[in-house]
Amino acid sequence: MNTAETDDPIERALLENLGTDAEVFAALYDRYFSRVYNYVRYRVPDTPTAEDLTAEIFTRALAKLDTFSPRRGTFAAWLFAIARNTVNGYHRRAKLRRLLPLSAARNLPAPAPSPPEHSERKAQRERLLEALGQLSPRERDLLGLRYAAGLRHARIARLTGLSESNVAVIIHRALHKLKPLLEETS
Repeated sequence: MNTAETDDPIERALLENLGTDAEVFAALYDRYFSRVYNYVRYRVPDTPTAEDLTAEIFTRALAKLDTFSPRRGTFAAWLFAIARNTVNGYHRRAKLRRLLPLSAARNLPAPAPSPPEHSERKAQRERLLEALGQLSPRERDLLGLRYAAGLRHARIARLTGLSESNVAVIIHRALHKLKPLLEETS
């Protein structure tokens, strides 16, 4: 594996031993679980569905582990391709073309802040989810890949088949749409 594929020495060491140690996948699971879960949570209407789909994603990743090739891309890009396909399949099966309902914001997990902080964060999440609900599914998908999954524009472009500049423009425009929507509800 060359270092251009991953800059993280811990991940590089894990991937070099991926085929030889069952605990290596568990370490990668621990490393990526929150990012995958957050990406899924951006795209589905409730917490239980996000939990189920996240479990399905890692089950699929484990089953398809032999298809991962570091020469074709990073483990993160491979894993998020599985995540994206799984979520898209969920939406196709459920024929959910609706936007994320505001009531789903009540189910978002949160750390244990003080009561005033908790109230403010909850209000901010509700405003954000309401504003996200006014964007197109493609805009939400790209924002989820960029901010929930933490992927860069180049990786998102490879995942979606869009050009890197197109990804950047769509994300930029979506953020511009979000800004006034968030200010309206403040």
